[in-house]
Amino acid sequence: MAELTTVARPYAEAVYSLASEAQRLDQWSEALRWLAAMVQNPEVAEYAANPKHTAQEVEALMLEVLGERADGEVKNFVRTLIENSRLTLLPQIAHQFELLKAQAEGAVDATVETAFPLSEEQKTELVQTLSKKYGRAVRLDVRENADLIGGVRVLVGDDVIDASVRGKLHAMAASLKN
Repeated sequence: MAELTTVARPYAEAVYSLASEAQRLDQWSEALRWLAAMVQNPEVAEYAANPKHTAQEVEALMLEVLGERADGEVKNFVRTLIENSRLTLLPQIAHQFELLKAQAEGAVDATVETAFPLSEEQKTELVQTLSKKYGRAVRLDVRENADLIGGVRVLVGDDVIDASVRGKLHAMAASLKN
């Protein structure tokens, strides 16, 4: 996985630079999300990997699905990825692009795993608490994970805040073994 990220980073940085200069970060963000979703679709992935289809056919498919999101720069980007056999990197490129965008906006992404759905009030309180802790705006990605039993587990960059029942049980078991 680290190798894919390493190969994807220069593409993401180049796209970010281009989008930033043109003040089109949101448009590029949307186009990259669509492109990443397309290559993760099994049918599209199979079509793109099939040697019976030419690079032009794969490009035409990608651009047809993108529709109006595909301006000249996006078309050139897709063409470059296809020519360099890097189409499968799109999910990593999109992720790296979003990280660069968040960094420029002074925001940080937080993934929150919770055993039960959070109310809007709880989400707001969590955003405020995390914003205060990290000194930056926080964007939440909330996911349900019944394995946690209760509580939440928050991932912000490399930081993990485990306030789940499962995490506390593991910590208790580890301390009892010592």
